Amino acid sequence: MKKKNKVTAIILGLALMIVLAGCSASANGAVTSKRIISVATVQPENHAIYLGLNALKEYVEEEMGDKFEIKLFTNGVIGGNSEALELLQMGSLDLVATSGSNLEAFANEYKIFGLPYLFNDEASFRKVMNEEEFTDIIYNSTADKGIQGVAWFSNGVNNFYASKKIETPEDLKGLKIRVQSSEANVKLVQGFDAAAVVMAYGEVYTALQNRVIDAGTNPEMALVDMKHGEVAKYYSRTEHQIFTDMLVANTDFLNSLSKEEREVFQDGFKLSSQVANEAWDKRITEVTEEATEMGVEFITVDKGLFEEMQKPVKEELLISNPDLQPLYDKIQQIQN
Repeated sequence: MKKKNKVTAIILGLALMIVLAGCSASANGAVTSKRIISVATVQPENHAIYLGLNALKEYVEEEMGDKFEIKLFTNGVIGGNSEALELLQMGSLDLVATSGSNLEAFANEYKIFGLPYLFNDEASFRKVMNEEEFTDIIYNSTADKGIQGVAWFSNGVNNFYASKKIETPEDLKGLKIRVQSSEANVKLVQGFDAAAVVMAYGEVYTALQNRVIDAGTNPEMALVDMKHGEVAKYYSRTEHQIFTDMLVANTDFLNSLSKEEREVFQDGFKLSSQVANEAWDKRITEVTEEATEMGVEFITVDKGLFEEMQKPVKEELLISNPDLQPLYDKIQQIQN
């Protein structure tokens, strides 16, 4: 009941903001009305995803500013990812940027990104994600739920970091490693003979500091933005998982667009991805330099040793999720 009341309150507040934003006075005093396109993200306004969404806003309004105004809701102002996706399904939001893992609840296809060593490297990941033959399958997988994928954003490469050096798989044995809640994440850690500890992202710093956990697994951002580099001085480039964020749309919104309008939005979606990914790459370079200044040592490992230990895990996950096998095969075909 509390969740229902919260969503209702969000809808009412959102509706009021959209109504106020959609009415403006022209030069001669007449009131004009544009269609408001509401877009939500939990990310702040200095994040790469926001920069991508803002590029979408500027492009669409430049091309069709007489018809549309895009309203960006950032910092989770209308709620978390689950609330935003619920509002998207209801049609109270038009577009939502969210982690691909949050879409696993709507389509099994998104579980593919949790497989260890799915991609050869980040360049291979981007090659696959720029191939419409693959992304169309991912984008369309949630269409029957009223949600349509329209763009993707780089979400970085997961590597292990700890207060001790991790140079070989043997160094992970017996460690307590924080993971997000998912079957793939837990099995990945167990595949290294380590213990998986499911924990909220915001709790990792204190857990590392107090030795509740021994290691984390995140992109370089965590070292600086969450200050994990203060309590974990060794970052090992194991590159065991590569994830994606997604921009998803309400299907009724997309279907309401004319052919010409749809083309403009499609171009805007592609631009959004491009801008966000360029900003992400720039930020990765910046945080790596900042982390080095904090005293973090970046360790290059023999990735093949880690990948070899994960082969049984990957095989087990594919057997338990047979729908993923065709996607896995397509990824291998594209990247190799």
